[in-house]
Amino acid sequence: MELDLAKEQLPSTQTKVNDNTPDYINQQIERETEASVNYYKRQGESAIRGRIDELEHEWDTERVLEVNMASIALGSSILALAANKKWAFLSGAVSIFMIQHALQGWCPPLTVIRRMGVRTLNEINREKKALENLLNKPV
Repeated sequence: MELDLAKEQLPSTQTKVNDNTPDYINQQIERETEASVNYYKRQGESAIRGRIDELEHEWDTERVLEVNMASIALGSSILALAANKKWAFLSGAVSIFMIQHALQGWCPPLTVIRRMGVRTLNEINREKKALENLLNKPV
């Protein structure tokens, strides 16, 4: 029973970022993805394959968030040891943000990351699948 309650309260890892991003940002990202696919509809197979390769290496929101948070935590820990112990509070705040993101699907830095146009893995994979469909389309 407790497990069922926890499942209901925790957001799906597949949709948590989109669910906690303002609609206008999600829509802007969607429009940019559609524009990219429409552009590649008019390109040759090698250009489409090149774009798919780019998508394979595109950083998603989770990776950007994890690297940024870990970098801030590491930097502030070093500063706390070397300069002033008050820097440890920044490491603590970053840890709280990561826990908040894991449990709720949102944290303050995520808003900035999404406004920068960083996409979720699902959003990247949707573009990749659409481009793969273009390659498999009979002429």
